[in-house]
Amino acid sequence: MKHFLDLLGQGAENARDLVRLATRLEQTPEPTALAGKVLGLIFMNPSLRTLASFQAGMARLGGNSFVITPQGSWQLEFETGVPMTGNAAEHVREAIPVLASYADALGIRAFAGGKDLDADLAEPVLSAVAEVCPVPLINLESAFDHPCQALADWKTLDDLGVPAAGGRFVLSWAQHPKPLPQAVPAAVLRMAAMRGMDVTVLRPDGFGLPQPIMDEAAAAARASGGTVTQTSDRASAMDGAHVLYAKSWTATDHYGDPAAEAALRAGLEGWTVEEDWFGPAAPDCGFMHCLPVRREVVVSADVLEGPRSRVIAQARNRMYAQMAVLHRLLAKGEN
Repeated sequence: MKHFLDLLGQGAENARDLVRLATRLEQTPEPTALAGKVLGLIFMNPSLRTLASFQAGMARLGGNSFVITPQGSWQLEFETGVPMTGNAAEHVREAIPVLASYADALGIRAFAGGKDLDADLAEPVLSAVAEVCPVPLINLESAFDHPCQALADWKTLDDLGVPAAGGRFVLSWAQHPKPLPQAVPAAVLRMAAMRGMDVTVLRPDGFGLPQPIMDEAAAAARASGGTVTQTSDRASAMDGAHVLYAKSWTATDHYGDPAAEAALRAGLEGWTVEEDWFGPAAPDCGFMHCLPVRREVVVSADVLEGPRSRVIAQARNRMYAQMAVLHRLLAKGEN
């Protein structure tokens, strides 16, 4: 494995291997596996779990890390062939090779621009960094992917004994006061499809995920024996569900148009996950969310703090999943 940019590109069997490695590192620590190794973390957008879990994971493997943030460094320019007359004082084509000379691997987080759907689907920032990065590169969340979250969620499903074949996974849109990126729902959708589950995207009209993402997930499901469907009918989606994964995302139908998106979002308060979402049709269904989560907006506190909730286990598994990625990229004899 040379980079970790997306889970889909790893293939289902390699993803399973990473989950098994994460479990092994959880159960049998290797505190010197990455002794002398350095990880550089570049956060162009905020982070709590990703930053903390990568630094903790690197330390638990015996390595070190440094962090670059927009508040603590020069702003970066990612486009080529443009005069740098704006706020950006440093170009990625110099900055990334320099940072790579200090580190054995780099990770970068850069959210979607949120204005042009086709441009964001092309992953311009991640692609620009990958083009000039001479060391292993890890996607810490990009415009339309969050492979670290997806890998941790796969491990969480395995830990809970949620079946792959025949497992029913519901990815549901949830209420939120503002439009959010689509990286997590896109990554989670592809992960569940790769795992071989029967996946339903539950969303209001206008909030279907982009067709290229749906097509990728459908292809992954065909290869793994799973299925992918979408609906706005909550009762049918929840019937027999093993997992409800809630996440808000911006409306694809009005991507880059905040006024139209806000109008479409208005009146959807009923999309707050409550206990009555589960009912007799899904009595043992677990609740998952990547965090951070807005209480009484995305989900009720009763569900979030109740026996269905798996959010703390998910967050803890971020560290072990990322330790597996780091181990595979950097440990001697792993590549």
